[in-house]
This record gives sequence, C-alpha cells and structure tokens, in this order.
Amino acid sequence: MGQDRDRFSTATRLRLLGEQTAARVYRSQSRRQARRSRLTGRAAFLALVVCTMVVALAYPMRQYVSQRSEIAEQERLAEEAAARVERLRDEKARLQDDAYVKRLARQHLHYVMPGETAFTMNDPEAARRHRTDQGGIGRPWYSNVWDGVDRADQQDR
Repeated sequence: MGQDRDRFSTATRLRLLGEQTAARVYRSQSRRQARRSRLTGRAAFLALVVCTMVVALAYPMRQYVSQRSEIAEQERLAEEAAARVERLRDEKARLQDDAYVKRLARQHLHYVMPGETAFTMNDPEAARRHRTDQGGIGRPWYSNVWDGVDRADQQDR
C-alpha cells in the first residue's frame, strides 16, 4: 500500500505538474493576447485620434488655401489697377501739353492750322474694303457709327 500511495502520489504529482505547466502556458498565451489586444487598442485609439485631427483640420486647411489663392488674385488685380493708373497719369500729363493735343486733333479729327489747306482723297476701293471688314455693307450709316463707338470703347478696356 505504501507503494501504491507513492505511485498514486507520483501520478498525482505528474498530473498536478502537467496541469501547472498547462496553466503556465495558458497564462503566457493569455498575456501575449492581452498585450496584443492592448496594443491593438492603442493602435485603434491612435488611429481614431489621427482621423479626428485630419477631419478637424481639413476644413480650415481648405479655407486657408482658398483664401491664399484669393489674396494672390486680389494682389494681381491691384497690380494691374496700379499699372493702369500709371498709364492714365501719363496720358493726363501728355494731354496737358498743347503740342500733343494739336497733333491728336490733326491726326484723328483732321483739323488744320489757320492758313493751311486740307485735302481729302477718297479711295473707293479702300472704302469698300473697310465696309467689308467692318460688316457695313447694306447697313445704315448710323449703325456703322455706333459699331465704331462700341469698338473704340472695348479697345480701351
């Protein structure tokens, strides 16, 4: 009986040893899984934070880029306006000169100085070409005048 007891106790010990080993392996696996799940939880939280930041910053960044392009456009328009103002100031200064005004009057309005004789030569071929270019054939003269005024207005802009 003493041997049975020792054998039984050895078998019991082996069984207990096997159970303890199995429990250790199970605990180590559960620790690894716990570590993995904890790491996955951290990664999920980090991903959530990153997504939240992207969503929170997307609209302000879009507004910023849009406003920067609008500012650039307004600066370009301001430069164009400044250049136009400069051209108009130059033109105003030139119009203060009597010689320049006389030259414009002679050139565009066909004015002549007192004592000069003005001659106007009509070239029928040139007049026909001009009417064809302007689309003025068969139209009343006042339509052609208004078209000329409209074109002159568009060229200044």
